[in-house]
Amino acid sequence: MKQKETPTTVHFVYPHGPRISTPDAIGRKVSERLQERYKVVLYNWDELGAIRPGSDDVLLGHPHPAPGTIFRRSAKQSGWKRVIVLSPYTHGSVDCDAFLVPAIKHCDLFLAITGSYWYSSINRSIFSKWLPKMVHVELAVDRKDFPPIKTHFNEPGHRRFLYIGHTLGYKNTAYLSELARAMPEAEISWMGSGKIGIPGVTPLGVQDFQTEQARQLVAEHDFMITVGNADPNPTTILEAMAWGLIPVCTPQSGYVGYPGIQNVPLNDTGAAVSILRRLQDIPEQRLREHQAVNWQMLDEHFTWDRFAAQIEETIESHTSPPVDQTTWYQEA
Repeated sequence: MKQKETPTTVHFVYPHGPRISTPDAIGRKVSERLQERYKVVLYNWDELGAIRPGSDDVLLGHPHPAPGTIFRRSAKQSGWKRVIVLSPYTHGSVDCDAFLVPAIKHCDLFLAITGSYWYSSINRSIFSKWLPKMVHVELAVDRKDFPPIKTHFNEPGHRRFLYIGHTLGYKNTAYLSELARAMPEAEISWMGSGKIGIPGVTPLGVQDFQTEQARQLVAEHDFMITVGNADPNPTTILEAMAWGLIPVCTPQSGYVGYPGIQNVPLNDTGAAVSILRRLQDIPEQRLREHQAVNWQMLDEHFTWDRFAAQIEETIESHTSPPVDQTTWYQEA
């Protein structure tokens, strides 16, 4: 009798807790799918130590900024079948991705979670030498976790905007304050937390979107707005689309060229306000058309099956392009 082959072991370093939002959703949804083909061992991205690989073992995951953490130490070990980085990427701020340098040096491929805005301009960035190793991956959302809740839109002139997220620098929330000051007639709310507030924006606190109460609060709004200046591929945009809100974002939030996502320019208050005021007045039927287009995109492209299939293809690949290391930063 032919002995059954032992499956490849994938050591997957990524947050994988019970929350329906990312990054936990990435670790959980991807591992569920990879387990259909591989033996998957999960690790948190901030764990310490190093994994000693077997000859058929793959290291996959998200490096942590701290040097002693598990992905960074494990990637340096010899004997891996494949080493694959899976991490958000943007060159909007060098500091955002400089910590990836040591891991990129030791990996076979870099699955860059990022929007088309950023991926299309890598060759003009400080990280252009990474491009041979990079594979473009866009995020996903499980529509069962974020069901449609927006059944009707508020009346023209009384539509409401919602920001979901934190206040770290790349979210550019000071610009959101400028927009709020420039259009005092508009209602802009904020669900999330941060060490600093967002003046002019109504805080609604941290919400658990698995509860009916939080979802009903979301449903009182019409547009989800985010104005990041170096935001790779925020899942909040996809979550809002799934709920039925219309996303509004800067191109530097990663999403550009989608008919159901409205773009506003970065740090141009006058031009952005003109667009937001136009959205206040367009017929509800147009908003419903945007809603339908967005739901179709979620079903056809922004799925965890597609996301996991790209990872599986990378695991099975033999590709490991060299990169020019003459200008790499000093390794930490």
